[in-house]
Amino acid sequence: MEDLQIRHDWTLAEINDIYNMPLLELLYKAATVHRQYQATGEVQVCTLLSIKTGGCPEDCAYCPQAARYNTGIDVKSLMQKEEVLAYAQKAKDAGSTRFCMGAAWREVRDNRDFDRVLDMVKGVNAIGLEVCCTLGMLTEEQAQKLADAGLYSYNHNLDTSKEHYNDIISTRTYDDRLHTLDNVRKAGVTVCCGGIIGLGEKHDDRLGMLHTLSTMPEHPDSVPINALVRVEGTPLAHLPKVEFWDMARMIATARILMPKAMVRLSAGRAEMSVAEQAFCFMAGANSIFTGEKLLTTPNPTFDEDKMMFELLGLTPREAFKEEKAESCCSN
Repeated sequence: MEDLQIRHDWTLAEINDIYNMPLLELLYKAATVHRQYQATGEVQVCTLLSIKTGGCPEDCAYCPQAARYNTGIDVKSLMQKEEVLAYAQKAKDAGSTRFCMGAAWREVRDNRDFDRVLDMVKGVNAIGLEVCCTLGMLTEEQAQKLADAGLYSYNHNLDTSKEHYNDIISTRTYDDRLHTLDNVRKAGVTVCCGGIIGLGEKHDDRLGMLHTLSTMPEHPDSVPINALVRVEGTPLAHLPKVEFWDMARMIATARILMPKAMVRLSAGRAEMSVAEQAFCFMAGANSIFTGEKLLTTPNPTFDEDKMMFELLGLTPREAFKEEKAESCCSN
């Protein structure tokens, strides 16, 4: 079978045809593409730590960390570097190869807190983990400072389609998000960018988000697919649980559109059985977050994921694999 060409010119009609295939045919096609471009049974294990929690001035309707919603979240100031490095070491010892630090900020500011984050990035990088941050909007200069400190990836999700975006967030624009992604790329940092389903969107909005991601000049290195975690006190707490089959369709479609990306089965995984997660891995997911918390929401523990890996015969992807491969090819 010939390799699928990496494309950046997908049309909405093509994406619609893929997404709406009979489910088993879609999963088979996605699994076939996955095996052409990814190591079978290899899953990137990531850990996400909230290094500054709550008090965010944004109004993202899904987020328990927004200051304007009464969700019972304890506001915590920026963690100390030593605490973060201890957690990173624990994550590495448990099998994680990528460590992501999240701060409930609207944007990065050039102040002492940002300087402390730069020190954290340097420290986690020295441990031998791929370092990722999600800190809100940032300038090209700030992105370069993070790159110089050793940042491997920057997460900045689109969340939903451009058409549905204003129904979810009013404190920043869709173009603000795209501008931040441009700044990240200019600094030579890999992009982690995906979205959330279950926000009250239509299927066309899901396709629109995938269209934006898959037609970028360079596909994101990582594409997190999240299911809404309904948190009491947020405007979207009343919405129904996302159907597992919708997650499987999103993951499979993302895999076909962006064959080389790490497609991450992210928020909502705690509500899935091992069998349902296995379906997602078959559909092309090859990255997860592990650890008790996903910022502030529940997530499977290290021990639970270790048991799942053993049951399904999955192996953790090593850190910096792409860089190592490029180094070998250039020698």
